[in-house]
Amino acid sequence: MYNQYMTNISGWSLTSRPPDQGLDVLAEVDVLVVGAGAAGVAAAVVAAEAGKSVLVVEKYGFAGGAAVAGMSGTICGMYLASDIHREPKQVVAGFTERFRWELAARGGLTPPQVYGKTWTVAHDPLMWREVADDLLEAAGVAVLFHTAVTGVVLDGDTHRGVVIESNAGRAVVLAARTIDASGDAAVVARAGHRYTFGDNGAIQNPTMFFRLGNVDVERFLEFYGEDTICPPYVTEEILRARDAGLDLPRQKIWIFTTPRPGELLVNATRLAGRDGRMLNVIDPVDFTEAEMLGRRQVRAYARFLGERIPGCENAFVVDTGVEAGIRQTRTITGIERLSNEDVLAARKREDGICRVPWPIELHAGDRPKLTWLLDDYYEVPYGTLVPERGEGVIVAGRCLSAEHEALASARVTAQCFEYGHAAAVATLLSLDKGLPYRELDGREVRSAMVANGSALSLS
Repeated sequence: MYNQYMTNISGWSLTSRPPDQGLDVLAEVDVLVVGAGAAGVAAAVVAAEAGKSVLVVEKYGFAGGAAVAGMSGTICGMYLASDIHREPKQVVAGFTERFRWELAARGGLTPPQVYGKTWTVAHDPLMWREVADDLLEAAGVAVLFHTAVTGVVLDGDTHRGVVIESNAGRAVVLAARTIDASGDAAVVARAGHRYTFGDNGAIQNPTMFFRLGNVDVERFLEFYGEDTICPPYVTEEILRARDAGLDLPRQKIWIFTTPRPGELLVNATRLAGRDGRMLNVIDPVDFTEAEMLGRRQVRAYARFLGERIPGCENAFVVDTGVEAGIRQTRTITGIERLSNEDVLAARKREDGICRVPWPIELHAGDRPKLTWLLDDYYEVPYGTLVPERGEGVIVAGRCLSAEHEALASARVTAQCFEYGHAAAVATLLSLDKGLPYRELDGREVRSAMVANGSALSLS
């Protein structure tokens, strides 16, 4: 297949390996999207529906990223938090709402569930994939599953494409613009642009989600309560079971009902190294350790639920994530940075491209730390998606430029859909105007997103 697309790329450099002028060029497109998670699907669909040729490269055999492969299982970040109003108020729309509606129409989404002071919804991961497939196909997006990016094609400081690898071999994809929706800043990092890891190298713990089947959900909810964050008496049971020898390192766990009858989605594990260190899943050694430990912890938490929680007596583990749930890896150095103070002050921006009502949800230690934004939200500025160096590349997703605590709020699924939406709109403006991303007016990006249905005020 690759041999059909030979071309000369003399004068350009291929990073991450010695220059090789013999690589086949598989495709040349207007827009290349790396990663088919929430951000990547949104970016690809919006760009293709505007008439651009779009190719998505995804390492797995399906779309979904952390939402599906990592089985995060919820669309967090749509609703305001409040101590006063006890009904969900959705403040994020745009592509997020479009995808939410498609899931709900297929019966693949729960009604809003209480999550502390806010709400979230849980989805069926198989239906998530189907919705993504349908949207990508209807928009005319070309998709390469089972394909990894191994290098970047640069012309000086300008991105011209990427090197890809699959079982078919190695090839090049050339693109006028690249959207790095990998979640890990895979393109930005391979190009040698700057990035950081969390708080001086300390990142949030990964986790291993799992689904529990054959549950008497009615009896479970009578005991557990309507809040998906576990009540104090469940925490006390976890501590007693831990004292009895079960490997239950996290004592504050979250359990959601799913669209499937008799099933729960469980967020309970806390994955640290055997020596207690934080695991950075960019490193395959750490990633492997996280997943092996995660599966063992899943068995321990499933045993705990079966032995001590009403309704779970006959339950069994349906499955775990394809990979450990990743909350944070690389964070790009952008032309702007979302600060912790931006979040805490609920700061609005003229160039804001997404509302975020989600709390700072910091996972470190035996219980997550939640800092709530009550009856308000902040906005993420456009410049957080634009790397400080490199022409022709923009990011979308959890690798946006942000301080550690700020990212612990801004990284969730509803927002990732809108980051992809914003990256696509910026890409369309960049191509049509012939301007670099950093020269675009973020207010124009915002205005175009409002025209597409995003909930952003222009006043």
